Amino acid sequence: MVEPDMNVVRTVLSPVHAEPLKVGSDDTEFWIRAADGSEVEISVFPQFISVERPQVGDVWKTIIELADRLRAGILIPDGTFLCPEDMRTHLPDGMEDGAVFVPTITLAVFERVAGPFMDPLT
Repeated sequence: MVEPDMNVVRTVLSPVHAEPLKVGSDDTEFWIRAADGSEVEISVFPQFISVERPQVGDVWKTIIELADRLRAGILIPDGTFLCPEDMRTHLPDGMEDGAVFVPTITLAVFERVAGPFMDPLT
């Protein structure tokens, strides 16, 4: 399994406020805050991005762009795996059962699938 391209991660996160959750240049866990104040914690793995404590807002545009650029899926807090259809044949056994396959991960698709698990901006 190929590790995520951290140059891509840094490039996508550069326009937003993003801080590693742990000290280290190769860390793959980040806290992100978008210009509208929405926040999320993410972990970047080969083939997917895990999200924690997501808030409704512009931060999702960053996560969707990151998933697109890394050709990765998004693991939603309830355990649902939102991923592009072309990943279906590459998933480990059993992971397909909890997945929602879409042609492309868009903001509208993400909000439909993950909406109930996103925290409102406070």
